[in-house]
Amino acid sequence: MGKLIATPLTSPAQLPKHATVMANDQVWMEAAALDQLARVANFEGCTQAVGMPDLHPGPTVPIGVAIAFKDRILPALVGGDAGCGARVITFAKLKLSGDRLERRVRENTETPPLPNVDPTAALQAVWRDGPRGLCNLPGVPTSLVELAQRFDHEADHLPPSGELPEAFTDFAANYGASLGSVGGGNHFLELSQIDTLFGNADAREQAKDRWGLTRGGFAVLAHSGSRGLGRALALRWGQRCLTSPEDRTAYLSELAGACRFARANRLVLCWRMLNALGVAKPSRLRGSFDLTHNDVNLERASGRDLWVHRKGCAPAHTDQPTVVLGTRGTASYVMRGHGHEGCLCSVAHGAGRRMTRSDARAKIAHKHRRKTLTRTACGSRVICDDKNLLYEEHPEAYKDIEVVVDSLEQAGAATRVAALLPMVTVKR
Repeated sequence: MGKLIATPLTSPAQLPKHATVMANDQVWMEAAALDQLARVANFEGCTQAVGMPDLHPGPTVPIGVAIAFKDRILPALVGGDAGCGARVITFAKLKLSGDRLERRVRENTETPPLPNVDPTAALQAVWRDGPRGLCNLPGVPTSLVELAQRFDHEADHLPPSGELPEAFTDFAANYGASLGSVGGGNHFLELSQIDTLFGNADAREQAKDRWGLTRGGFAVLAHSGSRGLGRALALRWGQRCLTSPEDRTAYLSELAGACRFARANRLVLCWRMLNALGVAKPSRLRGSFDLTHNDVNLERASGRDLWVHRKGCAPAHTDQPTVVLGTRGTASYVMRGHGHEGCLCSVAHGAGRRMTRSDARAKIAHKHRRKTLTRTACGSRVICDDKNLLYEEHPEAYKDIEVVVDSLEQAGAATRVAALLPMVTVKR
């Protein structure tokens, strides 16, 4: 197993001995992100802190970190997008292309996703049961029910979430109506082509058998979270430090509900894309996996049980599939985790920002005309009606995904499995 590579600090802040940055010397690293990592690593009770190569500053805590505590949970380290993550669904053949493909995707993503489903009932069902909660809801299309039955087989390690807390019931209809929506920021829904498979023949065969990854095949990739629920959860728990079993159990129950909602949201998003492509049938699909970027779990590390908080950070346990997200103009990479405890069994969740949103708007608007932003250098198409997002989420606003993935491999955290090249990206 490789060693973690500590990046020389370019900030006055000095990281404590139990903190490190998993990035090689080719990764651009912002001083403010290192400052935030040092501050969080010095919180009372922190036993280990790892900055990923996509580390970048957040409003109060850095994004792209895994942070472990022995006896406490800090909801603020999960943040306002609880349950955010990614789902991948693969399939073999696609008949649509060009303008027809773009038109079909646009038409199927601009209308309400579940117009015949009661939004309050939808929220309650997926809060309690995740994607499988869709199966018994009146008004859910048969093809979505079949998708939930086929691909909600992942082991549900989340604790019971129970009924929706009263604090959320006043806005239940609003939360439920957002089910199947992308949201803003760096979230997206994407159709990709599987461009490259890595590893030897055995590794490629395993990628095909386990996840349906074959060169020339296709994948739908959804990156989204719990929408307004995560923000409400963050406001509800604030800056509290949870040291008692009762407080931890209460928070984890609510976090589990938000994570289940987020998983269902990603499945509905993928279904919308698959429906647009005419392949939303179990017989046309090959494999799937879903992972969460913002949560906290009790995990074994360094011979002890620790509360591992991930903030913009993907789990990568031994042989676990994960995906490191690129941009609308660069590849995303499916990787196989190595369960490296030195990085808290985690990897970067994406390329990581190198420009703030305001900087991206200011700098990229001068270099690109808006009408050119809906086509990328790799030939993909972008469906986005928000001109600010077109600038803020431009590939130039992000770090080099190749360097980020190189760092993960060099550190022994995970190994490349497949490259997914974007064909159509939806941001709305």
